[in-house]
Amino acid sequence: MTILDGLQMAIRSILANRTRSSLTILGLLIGVSSVIALIAVGQGAQEGVKARISNLGTDLLFIRPVASSSGNVRGSANSGATIFAEDAEAIRNASIPGILHVAPQLNFNAQAIAGENNQQVSIIGTDHEFLPARDLIIESGSFISEKDVKNSALSMVLGSDIASSLFLEDDPIGENVRLSFGGGRISFNFRVTGVLQEIGGESQQDNYVFIPVTTLQSRIRALRNTSGNTIINQITLRSSPGINQDSVSTLVSDFLTAHHNKQEPDFTITSQTQLLEAASKVNAVLTLLLGSVAGISLCVGAIGVMNIMLVSVTERTREIGIRRAVGATSPDIALQFLLEAVTLSVCGGLIGIIVGIAGAELVNEKEILGEVMTTVIQPWSIILAFFVAVIVGIVSGIYPAYRAALLDPIVALRNE
Repeated sequence: MTILDGLQMAIRSILANRTRSSLTILGLLIGVSSVIALIAVGQGAQEGVKARISNLGTDLLFIRPVASSSGNVRGSANSGATIFAEDAEAIRNASIPGILHVAPQLNFNAQAIAGENNQQVSIIGTDHEFLPARDLIIESGSFISEKDVKNSALSMVLGSDIASSLFLEDDPIGENVRLSFGGGRISFNFRVTGVLQEIGGESQQDNYVFIPVTTLQSRIRALRNTSGNTIINQITLRSSPGINQDSVSTLVSDFLTAHHNKQEPDFTITSQTQLLEAASKVNAVLTLLLGSVAGISLCVGAIGVMNIMLVSVTERTREIGIRRAVGATSPDIALQFLLEAVTLSVCGGLIGIIVGIAGAELVNEKEILGEVMTTVIQPWSIILAFFVAVIVGIVSGIYPAYRAALLDPIVALRNE
């Protein structure tokens, strides 16, 4: 018997038992489609994180305080008051090789009120260096100036989305926005001096409000340390393109440690490259986990194929006896059942590929539980899922085919 003959008999057998064959194919279909769809979700999450980090700018280094501590109790990461706006100025004046821009950054939240419109906003207190450090562009008006920082001016720059939310179609330049803190107990009126150009995509810059880093600290004593220094959350450094960021990080660390008069750094320095690498590792684990969960479905499908083929051998004992009686050899019988198992697996794999791709495309760019899902279909996941499905068919069909081949033709013919 040729492989073509065996394939024709396998197809006839599958069509003769449509319900049973459909359920078997369904198990493999779910497994293959799950592998493709879940890996696409994992890869989409990875690309989304990379896009967010990349949208911060390029060639960036971030200096953050170490965790605060009180006795034996350690606070959350970056909660210490160990870096200041004055540190940013000192690094800037030190002219460290490889550093192009240095910008202090203080993050907090407030309620922004403009006329009848109000919105909870994220505030960044910074200075004139933030614009080139983050490679941002002013759409209209002007960004925070050195004079604004020196005078602790009540001026602000709006991200494009915030400007649209608070002023709709009106020009916000020169308008007043009231920032309310502490549940409304503290509030100040700011004048809008500029609006940033829209970045779009995964960027958060469109949703920020920028004010001089010294403005609130000069009015709220709690935002300064006992020496009168301006406490901040982060210093952003932009290095020269293509430079070794580890070398720059070492130079900055040595300088700032000496500037703080410390033996060990009381801050951490993280490069954008390190953030991308860390995000890639986390998402690789996530993708592996999702793929493993989907792989379990494939294993269940494999068990289903083997179970159906074993049942098929039992039910078709007499048919096997007749084939043996008219000249079919043991290898012919084994090939027939093996091809039947492989055919089921290939059909399940092909349909699963279609369903998996369709499912991944269906959820792409859709908002689920408040998050916009992004999926990236990987060709290797399609090849892997289909290859595994075929292997599943071969492995699951070997034992039933072996049992069918061993049946004694006389015993098989007597079977009722």
